[in-house]
Amino acid sequence: MNHAPVKTTALGLLCATGLMAAEPLPDKSHHHLFKPTLRASMREMSTDRPDQTESPHTVDAGHFQVEMDFVNATFDSDRSGGGDVRTRDYSVLPLNLKVGLLNNVDLQFVLDTHVNSRIEDRVASTVGEASGFGDVQTRLKINLWGNDSGSTAFAMMPFVKWPLAKSSLRNGETEGGVIFIVGCKLPGDWSSAVMTEADFVSSGIGGYDTEFVNSITFSHAIVGKLAGYLELFTVASTARDSRWQGQADVGFTYGLNDNTQLDFGCNFGVTKSAPDFNPFVGLSFRF
Repeated sequence: MNHAPVKTTALGLLCATGLMAAEPLPDKSHHHLFKPTLRASMREMSTDRPDQTESPHTVDAGHFQVEMDFVNATFDSDRSGGGDVRTRDYSVLPLNLKVGLLNNVDLQFVLDTHVNSRIEDRVASTVGEASGFGDVQTRLKINLWGNDSGSTAFAMMPFVKWPLAKSSLRNGETEGGVIFIVGCKLPGDWSSAVMTEADFVSSGIGGYDTEFVNSITFSHAIVGKLAGYLELFTVASTARDSRWQGQADVGFTYGLNDNTQLDFGCNFGVTKSAPDFNPFVGLSFRF
């Protein structure tokens, strides 16, 4: 949320030139949380995982979707300035719980259910470790076009992090931001999505810094129900002394059925400021 204005605009314009007329579809605009979309009319399942680029598609009205990691680990080694600091974080069963409010709107609750963080300074010969419940986010995804048909789709998703009590794993501050996602069907059965995001995060000294997250992903079926993706993910911050972070990601999905998907992959740091690598295994299902 784990976590391109120019890229988004460019891809959006490129995709818009290839809009295709869609066949007439059932009118689902009258469905809502208490009047669920008929199962026969539900769109293909779309998830915000396993890549870090979110999906522009929402959960059908009146239905629920759970997206989770079985385990998600991050490893990093920082030897800048003559130091030697090793960081290892892992999360067990972090969840994204979604509910379709309208045909084009879903509500999400992202929970870091159990986090363990370990920092070892090999120069100072110190080790710090903390574990417990992490942060909670609420997100609202609004699809503006292409949810059910068409060669492009666009959505925006404002979100807020709850100001839970401060701990060794939480800063106790209210933080938030907004995400914009463009999805596009490409020739040769490829698909792509571009995301740009602005996060407002606590500076730790009474103010806020802005982080700009940008990513682009390309995905394609491999064989049967197995598919894969490649992704470029970046983070830049207005915080003093912050460094641009870049990651190259690869992952795979396997559809067990129309409503259940397994995934696994790894995100690799390509700049010194980014985590070295971040493997994960997860599951998504809807009902």
